[in-house]
Amino acid sequence: MNRHLPCGVIFDAPRRRKELELTEKQISEPDFWSQPEKSQKVMQDRKRLEEAIENDGRVAAMTDDLDTLFELAREGEAVQGDIERELKKFAEALGKLETGMLLSGENDRRDAIVTIHPGAGGTESQDWAEMLLRMYLRWAERNDMKTVLTDRLEGEGAGIKSATFEVNGPNAFGLLQSEIGVHRLVRISPFDSAARRHTSFASVFVFPQIDDEIKIDIKDSDLRIDTFRAGGAGGQHVNMTDSAVRITHFPTGIVVQCQNERSQHKNRDTAMKQLRARLYEFELEKKREETRKTEASKLEINFGSQIRNYVLAPYRLVKDLRTKLALGDVDKVLDGDLEPLQHAWLVWRKTGKTAADDAGEPEE
Repeated sequence: MNRHLPCGVIFDAPRRRKELELTEKQISEPDFWSQPEKSQKVMQDRKRLEEAIENDGRVAAMTDDLDTLFELAREGEAVQGDIERELKKFAEALGKLETGMLLSGENDRRDAIVTIHPGAGGTESQDWAEMLLRMYLRWAERNDMKTVLTDRLEGEGAGIKSATFEVNGPNAFGLLQSEIGVHRLVRISPFDSAARRHTSFASVFVFPQIDDEIKIDIKDSDLRIDTFRAGGAGGQHVNMTDSAVRITHFPTGIVVQCQNERSQHKNRDTAMKQLRARLYEFELEKKREETRKTEASKLEINFGSQIRNYVLAPYRLVKDLRTKLALGDVDKVLDGDLEPLQHAWLVWRKTGKTAADDAGEPEE
């Protein structure tokens, strides 16, 4: 896969080691564990830095190995197969290193809150929304990230009417920003007895989880808090008390809800966390709107824009309309392999460059 490498130093281990030393100094302070949320963030930073330093060393070692193999090849040794294998591993490691470099946004390192809504189309779109939910949960699992499904509203017959979940792990928000927008699916409908081709849409929102260091002023008088009985799969999974919580913020019209826990108190805390994240993003969007006319429009991401097509019939292709990256293995993508798409988006965000379209790619 062709990559557009950003300018700058690739191996930045000295800077990372210095950051790691500062992190270790924080951890050694006597009152470090007295602030759980702050200490947890520092521990996450330490893990991220350790992994980055390890990856730097791995890439540097691979570079030395390749130099040796090329030298042997020049001397007439039959090492072509070894070179091809090492080049493949080198490209994968370099891609991870580059992705880490590209994650430089203010909130890229934060955990994320993701909300999925189906578009018009009833069962078709609701089923597509559930497919996207599975895709993101599988992506998180593949990347050793923890997820918490805080709200899920079942569809009529199949799929979901909405879902909200947290993703907790290094750079969760930075990576999942690539998913903000409208996703389009084209397939032969499993719900159509005539086996006709259908097009479905679903939208994805992603917000950074905000810690207590960022102050968000929320007045009690601006809120309406409703409680209701949570729904579920039946039996033990249905709450028999009004433990689910819905919070409406009057000034912005933002509505959040949580029914994941049996405790009303815990659901309220989770809903308030989501509200703080939504309000933070709301304020950031207002600032972006003020400067939007002077910024490159192709680097803007708006909820109403269609960002990616997933075609299952008459051919099979996933194409990102922003980066122009096209992938033929749709099943692999829907099973959570989003790394190529996320990497291409990060490059596009940083440089404005797009991936080269595949030769002979079919038109949609």
